[in-house]
Amino acid sequence: MPAEIEAPLVPRSLEAVQLPTVMIRDILLKTMFRGTLSLVSDLARALCLPIAVTQELVDLCRAQRLIEAMGLQTAGESRGEMPYQLTEAGKARALDALAQSEYYGALPVPMEAYAAQVRRQSIRGNRVTRAALSRAMGDMIVPDALLDRLGPAVGAGRSILMYGPPGNGKSTIAQAIRRALGDEIYVPRAVAHNGQVIAVFDPTVHSPVEALEESPGALRQSVRFDARYVLCRRPAVTTGGELSLDMLDLVHNSAARTYQASLQMKATGGIFIVDDLGRQAEPPQALINRWIVPLEENKDILTLQSGEKIEVPFDTLVIFSTNFHPNALFDQAALRRIFFKIRIGGPSQQDLLKIFTLAGKRAGMTLDEPSLLHLLRCKYPAIGNAYANYQPIFLVDQIKAICDFEGLPYRMTPDLVDRAWANMVIEDEDIAR
Repeated sequence: MPAEIEAPLVPRSLEAVQLPTVMIRDILLKTMFRGTLSLVSDLARALCLPIAVTQELVDLCRAQRLIEAMGLQTAGESRGEMPYQLTEAGKARALDALAQSEYYGALPVPMEAYAAQVRRQSIRGNRVTRAALSRAMGDMIVPDALLDRLGPAVGAGRSILMYGPPGNGKSTIAQAIRRALGDEIYVPRAVAHNGQVIAVFDPTVHSPVEALEESPGALRQSVRFDARYVLCRRPAVTTGGELSLDMLDLVHNSAARTYQASLQMKATGGIFIVDDLGRQAEPPQALINRWIVPLEENKDILTLQSGEKIEVPFDTLVIFSTNFHPNALFDQAALRRIFFKIRIGGPSQQDLLKIFTLAGKRAGMTLDEPSLLHLLRCKYPAIGNAYANYQPIFLVDQIKAICDFEGLPYRMTPDLVDRAWANMVIEDEDIAR
């Protein structure tokens, strides 16, 4: 298991926020304007800053005549806090700042601080044991020889290409690897570079750890790390045939003049799964060419609307999964850059029977020896004994559907096997069109 990850420190002053004062000030003004917030405690929560630092920022804006006090209200109305409002100059400045960027709310993290945090929680520092990987596989029947190869690949945190015939669990194994990682990292809500803000945290990708909020000492514990970050499980981004090269670039919202992080940037510290490689509109060689620099140099180069190139950390376990032979997808130079190549083949006959047993148990179906022998002696030879992990589950589900239709108890018989097999294996024939 990895060592405990060092948390980003809580900033105790405006200087410790490590952002230009003008940028911090403008985000405060925009947040007050858009959020109609007046209390320091509410502003602190929105900006993800400690209350003392937020008060320091408010005082700075008061000195610049951008904010003014409204007078102390009663404790019942406003928790005894002094409410504030924007002056006319403050409103004008907020509108001017919004014309440049609609971003407001949580203060971003400087790119340099983000890169340092990524190094502290690198996926390559995560050590996955055989027991953890085996547990993550759940009920999958995974040969020890396959675990022998997967374990070092996951522990290295480098790129993996899993290939082999369809229906043998490549996608399921990729998801199990995500479960095996098991620990948490700190994901910034947004990062800043040269005045540009890139939103990183994405609730569709990142799973926050809720334990801190639910614990009795939540208020005390919640300030243990910089609130501009969210403590999350290591992320997993999964793409398939829809993946295109532009999905690997920053997403610019021209109306709001803000950026969303690219998919692989959101996957930083976790895994990026490219499923069904070879079925995208982009050629596989073009996709791997896009990753050559990130895979070799642990950094990615992204482009802003202005044309400026920015460097961001690339700390991601990339898993390619395909039904094609690698030589049909890549040239040798590309294959050399993929650190681990692992073939995921079909099960042995013994493992196939184990999968049948598990599938039958989950379905509440009685399996009988004559039916299994009928499968092995009469059906499988017709397809060259090409065993696949999906077949037992598929056949059991088919037999269940037939039993439901016929009003029969769930059981396996040679006749039901034949009917189920007809839905799994399509015979070659010429069809007049």
